[in-house]
Amino acid sequence: MTSHRVRMGRVARNVLRTGTALGLIGCSIFAVGDARAETVLDAMTKAYQTNPQLNSERARQRATDENVPQAMAGYRPQVNATLSVGLQSVRNLQVDNTIVGATLKPWVIGVTVTQTLYNGNKTANSVRVAEFQVQSGREALRNVGQGVLLDAVIAYMNVLANQSLVEAQRSNVAALRETLDIAKKRLNAGDVTPTDTSQAEARLARGQADLNASEVALSISQAMYAQVVGVMPARLSPAEPVDRLLPRNRDDAIGQAFKAHPAVLAAGFDVDVATTSIKVAESSLLPTITLQGNASKSSQNDSTLGTYGQDQASIVGTLNAPIYDGGLGASQTRQAKQLSTVSRLVLEQVRNQARTAAVGAWVSNEGAKTAVSAAEAEVRAADVALQGVRREAAGGQRTTVEVLNSQQDLISAKARLIGAQRDRVIASYSLLSAVGRLDVKTLSLKTPDYLPEVHYHQVRDAWHGLRTPDGK
Repeated sequence: MTSHRVRMGRVARNVLRTGTALGLIGCSIFAVGDARAETVLDAMTKAYQTNPQLNSERARQRATDENVPQAMAGYRPQVNATLSVGLQSVRNLQVDNTIVGATLKPWVIGVTVTQTLYNGNKTANSVRVAEFQVQSGREALRNVGQGVLLDAVIAYMNVLANQSLVEAQRSNVAALRETLDIAKKRLNAGDVTPTDTSQAEARLARGQADLNASEVALSISQAMYAQVVGVMPARLSPAEPVDRLLPRNRDDAIGQAFKAHPAVLAAGFDVDVATTSIKVAESSLLPTITLQGNASKSSQNDSTLGTYGQDQASIVGTLNAPIYDGGLGASQTRQAKQLSTVSRLVLEQVRNQARTAAVGAWVSNEGAKTAVSAAEAEVRAADVALQGVRREAAGGQRTTVEVLNSQQDLISAKARLIGAQRDRVIASYSLLSAVGRLDVKTLSLKTPDYLPEVHYHQVRDAWHGLRTPDGK
C-alpha cells in the first residue's frame, strides 16, 4: 500500500508539472509584443495603401469629380469647324437645244461659335448637382475606407487569436500525450485498469482533432489577411483596444454617429442632389437664349467660267421659348420632386441605422469587457481546480478521467479567453467605426491620408486635355 502511494505521488508530480506548463501558455493578446513584429496599425496602413476595393473606390471618386467640369461646360462656348470638298457635274439645256456641261469643284470652310447666354439656370444648377455628388462621393469613399480598416483589424485579430489557439492546443496535446504515457506506466505497474488508458487515448485523439481544426482555422484566417492587407502575415504583435479614442457614453456615441458618420453625411448630400435636380428639371420649361457667330469661305472652280468664291460672316441671337413639349418637362419635374422625397426618407433611414449601429457597437464593446473579465476568472479558477484534482488524484481520491475532464475544462476556458480578447479589440474598433472616426488621422497611421479634393481641384477648371492628372 505504501509503495502504491509512492508511485501515485510520483505520477501526480509528473502530471502536475505538465499541467503547470499548460497553465503558463501565453493566451493573452493584450500583452506587450515584440517591437520588431508587425502591429495592427501596420496592417491597417498596408490595407489603406494597397487594398483593391479601396483603390477602386478612389478611382470611382475621381470619375465622379469629372461631373463638375462636364456641367461647367455649359458656361463655355462651343466651337465647331466645317470643311467640305467635292466634285459636281452640271449639264444645262440651252434655248437652242444645245447642252452645256461643266464639272465643278466646290469647297467650303467655316467656323461656328455658339454661346449660351441663358438656359433657365440649368447650367448653374447642374454644376451645383455635380458638386453635391462629389461631396456625397467623398463621404462614400470615407465609409469604404472605414470598412477596409475594420476588415484589416478583424483579419489581424483572427490570425493572432488562431495562432494563440494553435499554441494552446499543441500544449494541450503534449500534456495529454504525457498523461497517456503515465497511464500506461501505471497500467504496467498494476495501479490502474485498461479503462484509464483508453480514456487517456480518447482524450488525446480529441485533442489532436481540436489541434487540426485550429490549424485549419489559422490557415483560412491567414488567407483572409492576405486578401485584405495584401501580404501574408508574418510575426504579429499583441493588440490592444482603442478605448482612449472612444465616446464616453452611449448618448455621446449616438451624437457622434449623427454628426460624423460618412453614411449619414453622404445621405445628406444626396438630399441636396435631389433637391437641386428639381431646378434642373424645371429649366426645360424656361426660355433659352443663345448667341451664334459664323464665318465661312466658299469657292467653286468651273472649267468653263473659271473660279469664283464667297466670304460670309454672321452673328445671330436666338430666343427659344418652349410652349408645349408633350408634357415631358412637367413629368420630369414631378419625377424629380418624388425622388427628392425618396432621398429625405433614405436620410432618415440611414440616421436610424447609424443610431442602431452606434448603440449596438457601444453595447458590444461594454459586453466584450465583461466577457474578458469573466473568461480570465474562469481560466484562473480552472487552473486552480486542475491543480487540486491532480493533488487529490495523487492521494487516490480522484480518477484519471476526472483529471482529464479538469484539464479539458482548462483548455476550453483558455480558448474562450482567447476569443473574448479578440472580440474585445474588434469591438473597440467597431465602435470607433460606428461613430465615423476610424480613419488615418484619428489612428495616426504612418501613411499619407488620401485627399480626394486634390484631384477635384486639378480637373475642375480644366478646359481641355485627354490625360488624367496621374499621366494616363
